[in-house]
Amino acid sequence: MLFLAWFGQLIGQQRTTVHVERARLQRFDRSLGPDTERLIGNVILRQDSTLFYCDSAYLNQRTRNFEAFGNVHIKVSDTLNIFSNRLLYNGEARTAELFGNVKLVDDTTTLETQYLIYNRLTRLATYPNNGLITSGENKLKSKRGYYRSDLKTFYFAKDVELINPEYTIYNDTMVYNTNTEMAYFYGPTLIRGEESTMYTEYGWYHTGRDQARLTKKNRLDTQQQTIKADDIFYDRNTGFADASGNVNIADTANRLIVEGDIGKLWEDEGRSFVTGRARLMSYDKTDTLYMHADTLFSYFTKEREVTMFKAYYGVRFYRQSIQGQSDSLVYTTADSTMRLYKQPILWSDENQLTADSIFITNRNNQLDSLVLHNNAFIVSVDSIKGFNQIKGKFMIGWFEDNELDRIFVDGNAQTVYWVRESDGTLIGINFAKSSTMRIELKNKAIKRILYFSTPTEVMYPENEMTPGEEKLKGFQWLEEMRPMNKGDIFRKK
Repeated sequence: MLFLAWFGQLIGQQRTTVHVERARLQRFDRSLGPDTERLIGNVILRQDSTLFYCDSAYLNQRTRNFEAFGNVHIKVSDTLNIFSNRLLYNGEARTAELFGNVKLVDDTTTLETQYLIYNRLTRLATYPNNGLITSGENKLKSKRGYYRSDLKTFYFAKDVELINPEYTIYNDTMVYNTNTEMAYFYGPTLIRGEESTMYTEYGWYHTGRDQARLTKKNRLDTQQQTIKADDIFYDRNTGFADASGNVNIADTANRLIVEGDIGKLWEDEGRSFVTGRARLMSYDKTDTLYMHADTLFSYFTKEREVTMFKAYYGVRFYRQSIQGQSDSLVYTTADSTMRLYKQPILWSDENQLTADSIFITNRNNQLDSLVLHNNAFIVSVDSIKGFNQIKGKFMIGWFEDNELDRIFVDGNAQTVYWVRESDGTLIGINFAKSSTMRIELKNKAIKRILYFSTPTEVMYPENEMTPGEEKLKGFQWLEEMRPMNKGDIFRKK
């Protein structure tokens, strides 16, 4: 309907005359053709409310078409003026063709080109070959383009470039409104700034507010991170980014990838989070840690160096050498320590570790040590039958080549150990208690137990024990909860 109304306006226009308002010399010149007169000196022509200024002109009195030369100036309105070296004007169609050093000025916006067509009826200016637009701090270049003076809107095509002191936009199809300062992108677009680069194939950029919305094949690159998502909003002034749909954040400096359904980033505040099927991947040369939680948080310095990660609710993670789960988790880069809180469970090879909280420290991208705080319990399956158990108030374990090598137990230390001959024959079940002890492991099994205070130690034959007596108080075997692969981290407990 809008198009029909606009088209109706065009065909409904009445034919009007081109008037000669002023000329120093006005005379017919048959050498120019019949009905044509020559106008010389400070020429002013008028059609409707539009004025045409020039040094000289050829005017056809019958068709009311004219050609103007030298210092051409079309005053379309109080705000819109067009300048050039030469002009061809069709009085009936009300179209102007301008040649040489063409300049269209509309308020604070200027269009410069060498050839321009302006239609007074449609208020459409067209340049087919290279134009430069200046609007405030923005300069826009393109191979060809259009300008709707009534809408204050430019349409750019091919080799489009928007230059701002803070960034540059490269594109092949763009629409820019000088009033709203909005640039709309259609097709591959690159927005390059000093500290970030954005790519999209559909979206907009508010040049006044330095805000962008990207909605197709989007990518945002900062100094340390690359963010991909189906939809990205970014405020360059505040460093705030809001992403949704297949969010992927890659941090190459820290060898991290975070995925989820929704992500938010506050660059100036040094924090971000991802939620909705969130997954973190921390990789090195040998292995990758996969972690899931309801929400993953990260914190970083002004230099974009990550200082801390937090995971809340339903934490589960998998790595070939270690697996675990807890209600929440905190990782600090300063000491390379991961802290598991509230009903944490850790699995390392055949060992299951539980406590009120568990701290795990890495060194040189390998497991270094772990600490079990309060109600510490380590369980492993015996080679044939039963469970070997270590219990105490507090435990420290050390790793060698990512395998648990030795454990120090402090406070009410207790062990249950199935003692066997080299051929697997059961000798008995050993029970030991001490305030402190040291357990050494080899080939993932207990090799030796050293006691540092007066121990009590008893070995029972299996047939002399009632069922269940071989398990320490608080024993629980939670193998069915163990993440078995990287996809299993999403399984609910």
